[in-house]
Amino acid sequence: MKPRDRVRMSLRHEKPDRCPMQISFTPEFAQRLRDDMHQTGRSAHNPHGGGNTYELECALNQDMLLTSVGWANSYYANETYASGRETYTDEWGVGWKNAPYETRFGSGFYTDIARHPLADRSALDTYRPPDPHRPELYREAEHLISTRKADYWIVGVTVTTIFETAWALRGFEQMLIDFSEDAKLAEAILEIPFRYHLEAAKRLVELGVDMIWTGDDVGTQQGMLLAPGTWRRFFKPRMAEFFSSLKSINPEVKMAYHSDGNIEKIIPDLIEIGLDVLNPVQPRCMDPATLKRQYGEKLSFWGTIDEQHTLPFGTAEEVRAEVLKRLETVGFDGGLILAPTHHVQLDTPLKNFWAMVNAVTGAQASTSTAETMVGIERE
Repeated sequence: MKPRDRVRMSLRHEKPDRCPMQISFTPEFAQRLRDDMHQTGRSAHNPHGGGNTYELECALNQDMLLTSVGWANSYYANETYASGRETYTDEWGVGWKNAPYETRFGSGFYTDIARHPLADRSALDTYRPPDPHRPELYREAEHLISTRKADYWIVGVTVTTIFETAWALRGFEQMLIDFSEDAKLAEAILEIPFRYHLEAAKRLVELGVDMIWTGDDVGTQQGMLLAPGTWRRFFKPRMAEFFSSLKSINPEVKMAYHSDGNIEKIIPDLIEIGLDVLNPVQPRCMDPATLKRQYGEKLSFWGTIDEQHTLPFGTAEEVRAEVLKRLETVGFDGGLILAPTHHVQLDTPLKNFWAMVNAVTGAQASTSTAETMVGIERE
């Protein structure tokens, strides 16, 4: 079965030949994986799909390929990884700095926000966001669709759709204060990323992507980061317009919404405005089996494999057991795209990574494929 047919069946709540799979990686883990798989690519890997070669994804028999337009690409600025610069400013005017870290498998760095261009409210008067209509933004999507759509499910990525980009512009604490003390200002700032990402998503749908991946981190481990009422006031109407605008272009396009953490209180709201797929369903925040029982007739789920503990700190057998549990309790009748709940990090043992991949594909793979995968478990 072709990967795109596998995803299509699962999203129709039909059981394909195996559960669809999607995995993204931090640049450092991607390089480690390339070395392990003897892949030749050496370009910086953007986990959101902005500027990727898709060499790793295709070699792993993944089913979905991502192509990203929007502020999320700023997290992993390729020129910074190539040059080793410690700071950079993205095209939105947001300043970034590198935050190095060490693991038993090597060192890397994340990127932290260091400057907010709208920290001074007067800056809003002269601020000009990037232009979402520039043709060069969509060249990767055009190439991916023309060369891979016959076989793969293509996802247009416009995550950090409203809230995360807005607070990057304004400052996290100040944005939260604005919701309470200056709603008019908050609305004006939210409109900037909302309109940009809506235009980007429209173009991606017109080009022919199968799904748009949208959303913002609005949850914590225990519950909502924002009060549900705040989310419903500032974000629900915008997301409703986002979904309806895209489905008016192509009624068949699927809408995926991302938020880390526990967002159970707004799941009914997301279903109400037309959500198709919930991502990433962190199992240490929300129980995937419970969500399947409650919402499985109306939603599909993308994610569910624990990146907080099981993948980096569990054993290979624990990883395999978790994958099989998700297949049995969430994917038994379709409705699941199995994935880690975040980009695979550098602290993940390769044996755990391969245990996850083999648990999804190994039982259905040919003997030679399974032996090849098992044969490179070196850690």
